[in-house]
Amino acid sequence: MTLAGKSVIITGAATGIGRGIAECVLKEGADVTVVGRREEPLRELAERFGDAVHVVAQDVAAPGAGTRIVAAATTRFGGIDAVVNNAGLARFGALDAADPALFDAMFAVNVRAPAELIRCALPHLRERRGSVVNISSVGGVLAMPGRAFYGATKAALNSLTRSLAVEFAPDVRVNAILPGPVLTPMWDGTGLDAAGAERLRAGLIASTPMGRFGEDREIGRWVCLLIDPEVSGWVTGALMPVDGGRTA
Repeated sequence: MTLAGKSVIITGAATGIGRGIAECVLKEGADVTVVGRREEPLRELAERFGDAVHVVAQDVAAPGAGTRIVAAATTRFGGIDAVVNNAGLARFGALDAADPALFDAMFAVNVRAPAELIRCALPHLRERRGSVVNISSVGGVLAMPGRAFYGATKAALNSLTRSLAVEFAPDVRVNAILPGPVLTPMWDGTGLDAAGAERLRAGLIASTPMGRFGEDREIGRWVCLLIDPEVSGWVTGALMPVDGGRTA
């Protein structure tokens, strides 16, 4: 497998799963436009991988973000071969105590922003017969008590993935990876108190047959496979669980 010479956009690349994806894709030889709200951790990737990294400090949910990201990638690398929509927002809590504004915020980041970035990148993806990988969640296919808003946004992203795969075929492939619990800084910002967060982690491990959290690089390797046309050129519309058996 090689992604040498490919131009890839990765959102949410500063930390966690996005950082692991970016490192895997860069190690396979791609040029990567890394997108995130905080510039400093993105600059660390540029220091490690040099000119193969183009840093775009951008909130993906901001108006006009898709246009700016695509312009930055095409100006620097001449085109776009793949878009990886990884940026996400997770806030947990029971429905009767949830703030509806949090649902709006999660929908904006988890659904609307990926759709807008794909729309803006589509002419370039069609030109190169490229692909899209959306980082969804097993929460989009499992019952999520206490996390219903989050699960609903991921279910919407799954539906978007499958519909666009048919809409864009055969020119552009669109797939999604559904991670199970992956050990990332996201778990420190869910809105739960310390005791609630610990109960959540323990419950997730107990319900995962492999008995552990996943690692960001384990998601990154699957992203590399899905955007490589030599490996996955006949794969589109797939919702691929990489979840330690949680959806088995």
